[in-house]
Amino acid sequence: MAKAKTYWFCRECGYQSASWLGRCPECGKFGTFDEEVVKTENGKRKTEVGNQTSAPRLLQDVTYSQTPRVSTHCGELDRVLGGGIVPGSLLLLGGEPGIGKSTLLLQTALALGDRRLLYVSGEESEEQIKMRADRLSGQWTTGGGQSAELYVVGETVTQRIFEHIDAVKPELLIVDSIQTITSEELDSPAGSVSQIRQCTTEFQHYAKSTGVPVLLIGHITKDGTLAGPKVMEHIVDAVLQFEGDRNYGYRILRALKNRFGSTAEIGIFEMQEGGLHEVQNPSEFLLSQRDETLSGAAVSATLEGVRPMFVEVQSLVSSAVYGTPQRNANGFDLRRMNMLLAVLEKRCGFKLGVKDVFLNLAGGLRVSDPAMDLAVACAILSSNVDIAVSPRDCFAAELGLNGEVRPVVRVEQRIAEADRLGFERIFISKYNSREIDRKRYRIQVVAVGVIEEAFRALFA
Repeated sequence: MAKAKTYWFCRECGYQSASWLGRCPECGKFGTFDEEVVKTENGKRKTEVGNQTSAPRLLQDVTYSQTPRVSTHCGELDRVLGGGIVPGSLLLLGGEPGIGKSTLLLQTALALGDRRLLYVSGEESEEQIKMRADRLSGQWTTGGGQSAELYVVGETVTQRIFEHIDAVKPELLIVDSIQTITSEELDSPAGSVSQIRQCTTEFQHYAKSTGVPVLLIGHITKDGTLAGPKVMEHIVDAVLQFEGDRNYGYRILRALKNRFGSTAEIGIFEMQEGGLHEVQNPSEFLLSQRDETLSGAAVSATLEGVRPMFVEVQSLVSSAVYGTPQRNANGFDLRRMNMLLAVLEKRCGFKLGVKDVFLNLAGGLRVSDPAMDLAVACAILSSNVDIAVSPRDCFAAELGLNGEVRPVVRVEQRIAEADRLGFERIFISKYNSREIDRKRYRIQVVAVGVIEEAFRALFA
């Protein structure tokens, strides 16, 4: 018998070593090496990709055909994917436990009734999957419903999974989840670095050699990153992150990596009793419904991909009771908020260094658009002086370190959406206003050059 070999793998980056190392030479982390036993094989491993021959060709001689994408019949998911699923692609969907990853992919499988699909689950039995499918689609019945070509199997070994694949010959494969799948070629347990990398590579070979798209579900760690080595994210074609606050019914789907589309698009869903439902107008839930006018709130005109969204920024500024001021931001970069606080104190004269500052974005959304800066600064100042900003005002501008109001991209889209939603004024940079035809809009466009001009227009 072949002697088993022992290797050491870094759990952070997947670096492989023949012996234990205190510090990983790849990522620089300390104490991250785990010992795993890898079984050697007798003979060469047979792969379909390895039988193909290749030769260098001139770039102008290379031809390709435009393969139509597979529509998921879900506009939000198609938007994030760039128009649908590309045949032969390998997709990874990650998120917190219970966020709705399996629900999203099972709904997608139920909607693709004209295709033969195989749903492989390492966490649930066939009966549990059937119960969830009945809950998601009450009218769906085996054999006579929308997804009569959906096959399900509970399996965790890749060799037996490929036997089921040969029998069913699916047009789309879903694996839930990659951390529960193992390969008989390795002796290490499920979820280890080597098993995750090996199983992902085997599914990649299958997808590329057959043209069948494969959708993998992955777990995330406590710090919010995908569990397993970073090399897994390099193997797959697209990495989708499903996120949201459990206290809210809304879920955000964003692409962290996409070889076939943009990573700037997001999809928004609402979790209801019958499953996930698309949110066509995200501004409806990102703007809180309130009758009274309170201080510390401002509306920002953000842009995710090509779709404008309006987010309400809520701020609370109070005296520091325990001596050391507290800083906390939900949905917004805390370091950028600290920078804006420094600008307000240095350039505008507001003494915020001895006060607690709390910031929150309504709806549980995380936004990184620089156009949020002016709304964040106005919300903080509104709470500090206890004077409310009009709910009919919105903001779309970036702030510089000298207090200047900088322009943002696609400002006309933001203005048009603010006009459609019924806002009365929008504050933008004066460097953006030069290229805007104000006669096209009913909304009043207020152009400011420095942050003091915005404060004077708001609080007189």
